[in-house]
Amino acid sequence: MTVAAAAKPASLLELRSAALTLVAVVLKTIDLSVLARELADRVAATPGLFDKDPVAIDLSRVREACEPIDFGALIELLRSHQLVPVAARGGSDEQMAAAAAAGLAEAPDPPRGSARSSEPLLLTESIREVPLPAPPPLIVDKPLRSGQQVYARGGDLIVLALVSYGAEVIADGSIHVYAPLRGRALAGAKGNTDARIYTTCMQAQLLSIAGVYRTGEAAVPTPLDARPAMARLDGGTLLVEPLPG
Repeated sequence: MTVAAAAKPASLLELRSAALTLVAVVLKTIDLSVLARELADRVAATPGLFDKDPVAIDLSRVREACEPIDFGALIELLRSHQLVPVAARGGSDEQMAAAAAAGLAEAPDPPRGSARSSEPLLLTESIREVPLPAPPPLIVDKPLRSGQQVYARGGDLIVLALVSYGAEVIADGSIHVYAPLRGRALAGAKGNTDARIYTTCMQAQLLSIAGVYRTGEAAVPTPLDARPAMARLDGGTLLVEPLPG
């Protein structure tokens, strides 16, 4: 009689190599009260900065500290700010042993130069860009005479009075002139191609957006001379058009 061999059950567990990107939290002090204030200030300045990001605690700056680190309290502090500590690196033998006792894995130091190992790295540094609020517009409420220049650094410029021939208004953002614009207007000075120039009376000597300009008689088309108009970029061409409405 033939006896059939029992079928081997399929494995319910697989082990695979995986790369995990961590945010490195570099400690420069072991005073947890100072760290708590620093984290609170950063979160207050940029709400939503952290969102349960896995982190490695970098101890390289405090490895010579004489006092022990309370890793239990440090882990709770980071968790309270939506950070998830999973590893530590760069500490002394005593610090790394204490970190391991608190449940943190040991992360290798970042590679220097070219990598010589084909093994996957656990840790790569992650830098998150946090957009800062744009500065408020610069408002000028006095006439600008020939030879005067106003520059709105980082934002828009609003002029509520005449911009005379020979005067110059510059902005990294857009320019709004609620009066005759007779001088030179340069918007998007640092390359912002979405910037525009608006005026209730277009008579400009020169118009420029992100380095593309019109000057002389070509600056303002005849039908728009002394009329409400705006200048904008369309591809690489600077257009002057009537204001809508």
